[in-house]
Amino acid sequence: MFTPINILIIYTGGTIGMVKDKVTGSLHPLNGKELYEQIPILGKFDYHIDFHSFDPLLDSSNMNPKHWVDLANVIEENYEEYDGFVVLHGSDTMAYTASAMSFMLENLNKPVIFTGSQLPLGMIRSDGRENLVTAIEISAAREEETPVVPEVAVYFENKLLRGNRTSKFNAEHFSAFMSGNYPPLAEVGVHIKFNYGAILKPNFKSLKVHKELDNNITIIKLFPGISNESVMAQLSIPGLRAVILETYGSGNAMTDKCFLEAIGTAIKKGILVLNVTQCKLGSVEMGKYLTSRELGEMGVISGKDITTESAVAKLMYLLGTGLGMEEVKKLMAYSLRGELTSS
Repeated sequence: MFTPINILIIYTGGTIGMVKDKVTGSLHPLNGKELYEQIPILGKFDYHIDFHSFDPLLDSSNMNPKHWVDLANVIEENYEEYDGFVVLHGSDTMAYTASAMSFMLENLNKPVIFTGSQLPLGMIRSDGRENLVTAIEISAAREEETPVVPEVAVYFENKLLRGNRTSKFNAEHFSAFMSGNYPPLAEVGVHIKFNYGAILKPNFKSLKVHKELDNNITIIKLFPGISNESVMAQLSIPGLRAVILETYGSGNAMTDKCFLEAIGTAIKKGILVLNVTQCKLGSVEMGKYLTSRELGEMGVISGKDITTESAVAKLMYLLGTGLGMEEVKKLMAYSLRGELTSS
């Protein structure tokens, strides 16, 4: 007996869902009926497709951890009923939300595919139609009754990327996302070519959703001439628990005495300091140069090849678990959801 595959499209907001009003000509957010009007080919799928919309819809610039919890709740509440999920999301903070979902949805054994567009569906040249159709097809892909992509991923312009490995790097072209340190999970042309060796394997355990997130973190992005006052101000934020230090190259920072003393004092206060490179490709290698050796000696943790977006989500998740800081430090160095390359 044929059992239809059930897919839930979750529209959080963003460019992809904007369509032109037939009367006024203005763009407005679509609903489920209008989605089928814009992409009638959806009706030819053998899948059962439902539509859930956030209320209110959000520009992705307004996304925050509370909305991540709302999204996780929708997936949790519908997890047993659907075989896959497609999340329509604005591209600006998509990498952050996808990274957060990867940590919040422990033991995920079904596809959660994020997609969006650079042009609204209501525009003739919109990239949203192909992005959405292919995202649905990927979320429904099965082999021997097992999902092909049982993880959180981002699909944009012919490439499927691991969600917690992505960064938005282009605001102009349809190819908006990159995964500098991890290969695509799939490349799409005439056929969808899955990179099976790169895709996480299902563990068939029960889904566990983590909803406690601690956002008492900050990012210090180094630049030539950054003042000690600026660094000290950020390190003095009340309640601060962790700092992402965006360094140069392979994890390098200035050897200015005041700067190093400020970082060292923060660590002695119990603040976790994570070294993440500003580069989109490559990894932090603490001690490779003198300019990173002192950071390592004072207790700064190497972020290895993790993205800033993933580091933000992982820290919020781990700090929210209630684990002690030493345990959090240990787990930041290891790959939990494929977010970094562990030695």
